[in-house]
Amino acid sequence: MGKDTVRRNNVTVTGNPEGRTVVLAHGFGCDQNMWRLTVPALSDDYRVVLFDYVGSGRSDPSAFSEQRYASLDGYAQDVVDVCEALDLTDAVFVGHSVSAMTGVLAAARVPERIGALVMIGPSPRYIDDEGYRGGFSAADIDELLDSLESNYLGWSAVMAPVIMGNPERPELGDELKNSFCATDPDMARVFARTTFLSDSRDDLKTVSVPTLVLECTQDVIAPREVGAFVHRSIPGSTLVTLEATGHCPHLSAPEATNAAIRSFLAALR
Repeated sequence: MGKDTVRRNNVTVTGNPEGRTVVLAHGFGCDQNMWRLTVPALSDDYRVVLFDYVGSGRSDPSAFSEQRYASLDGYAQDVVDVCEALDLTDAVFVGHSVSAMTGVLAAARVPERIGALVMIGPSPRYIDDEGYRGGFSAADIDELLDSLESNYLGWSAVMAPVIMGNPERPELGDELKNSFCATDPDMARVFARTTFLSDSRDDLKTVSVPTLVLECTQDVIAPREVGAFVHRSIPGSTLVTLEATGHCPHLSAPEATNAAIRSFLAALR
């Protein structure tokens, strides 16, 4: 199972083999390459594990099952499988976007393997609800998913710059668009529906490990009300608002993002 998982999820291990393990998990439409500006900031002191969810990046597409990945539990199981394949103990899980919540689910399943969480742009629910602002109406999400399913490449071209949120750096939007377009449309459709229709608010109550919540000053995918909600829902968590815009600060503002992560890691020692 170990070797199969390493191959299936295209697992990469780098950095300091004597340091505490940090697992970096990408978001929807992305892959482990999205962490290329984070790895150098961690690799001197930490053992860094990267992987691709099944259906993303260079994972094994033959391992994809629509039934398994129709819920976040399937993606969380990928995380659990990677942790078990590498026999990780007390690792720090860094999840971007929807991966912040898969990290929560995985930590609840294997608490001995995940000892801390870093959540970058987390959202436990994207759709507004009574007393809760997720940033989207149900109609917004239906329209988003319909557009994605009817013309995935066109959707990617339009949405990538919006999600990146840095019009002064169009190359970042292009990179995200290319990452979206490199993903199999059928697998992306499943991941998108799983992501944007999820409601993991109650799962936040299960978190009992040190947690850092990172948000941006402006983020169309996870507005600041969401970051505040996550922070309130996890006792003892730390909320840091980065001087950055968009949903991918590890690419658009890597210095600030890396500094916040390193400060949190140092405090765990």
